[in-house]
Amino acid sequence: MPTRQSWRRYAALVSISMSVVAAAPCRADEGGVSFWLPGSYGSFAAVPAVPGWSLSVTDYFSATSADASVVRSREIRTGRFPVGLSATVNASYGDRFGVVNIEPTYVFATPVLGGQAAVGVSTSFGRDAGTLTGTVNGTLTAGGVTVPFARSDFIRETTWGFEDLAPVASLRWQQGNNNVMTYVTGSIPIGTYDAAQLANLGIGFGAIDAGGAYTYYNEKTGREFSGTLGFTYNFINPATQYQTGVDMHFDWGASQSLSEHVYIGLVGYAYKQIGCDSGAGNRVGCFQSRVAGIGPQVGWSFPAGSLEGNLTLKVYKEFAAENRPDGWNAWITLDLSPPAPGASHPPAKSIVTK
Repeated sequence: MPTRQSWRRYAALVSISMSVVAAAPCRADEGGVSFWLPGSYGSFAAVPAVPGWSLSVTDYFSATSADASVVRSREIRTGRFPVGLSATVNASYGDRFGVVNIEPTYVFATPVLGGQAAVGVSTSFGRDAGTLTGTVNGTLTAGGVTVPFARSDFIRETTWGFEDLAPVASLRWQQGNNNVMTYVTGSIPIGTYDAAQLANLGIGFGAIDAGGAYTYYNEKTGREFSGTLGFTYNFINPATQYQTGVDMHFDWGASQSLSEHVYIGLVGYAYKQIGCDSGAGNRVGCFQSRVAGIGPQVGWSFPAGSLEGNLTLKVYKEFAAENRPDGWNAWITLDLSPPAPGASHPPAKSIVTK
């Protein structure tokens, strides 16, 4: 069974990492894209961290596919579905998305409103590869004239670049086994984005997301459960004049320690758009999306020179999707932070310290 000291260090390492791989283009709303990436939070979400600088590096990969409703919305966004076209779409879409996300965070030692404050920012670099295959059949009306319309599409695009910038601020409070956290984050749309492209790294618009989390964590038994609820307000996309409705998301994680340095558990999420899409560029109606996911997780904590390290793996299988791609995704996260007071291991000689 883990000692109180080792698991306190471990929980602090996990809790500092949001791992917000913001704006992953394989996900919902306009054309199947949203700011919030389900699974960004998991176990130990609300547990206080160790004051000072920390760094989180996440390798994220997803493989998803979508039906005709998502294909139609993407063809409209990219200008391949003309205004005045009334047609049925028989098509499919597949996406392979992979990025490396980097998130430095600073945790303040001085309490704020009786809690522990932290600020950070994240961005990612990687690749999005999309393939669209199908047919469009219907009629096209222009200038009062209606003519038959038919087209076959095979589109394959690959885009390399940076995602949008995502600053984040949080406050955490702890009382015994109970931990509470509140956060606010958002999207600054500076990533690689072109409305005419099928594959993008950025989402093309700004967003604000806020929410809170609760973690029950018993250091004596090594048992833990966390739940994080948040809501996203999306600004209008200036390139398409399309505004995505408000999103609601719930991420959760449950874990059990196997030793002082290893734990296993389950993670999951539920995502649902609760507001309708709008804007002059909206030609798909309300287009509310939803998806859920669940899968295993495993974590390993270790000394990393003068720092504490933690390596986690999460894998999700998605289901119950509507108006968005679904499939599976994997997260491999390395967290590095200062050791908690009282850490027993000496710093490695290869690490330069002041």
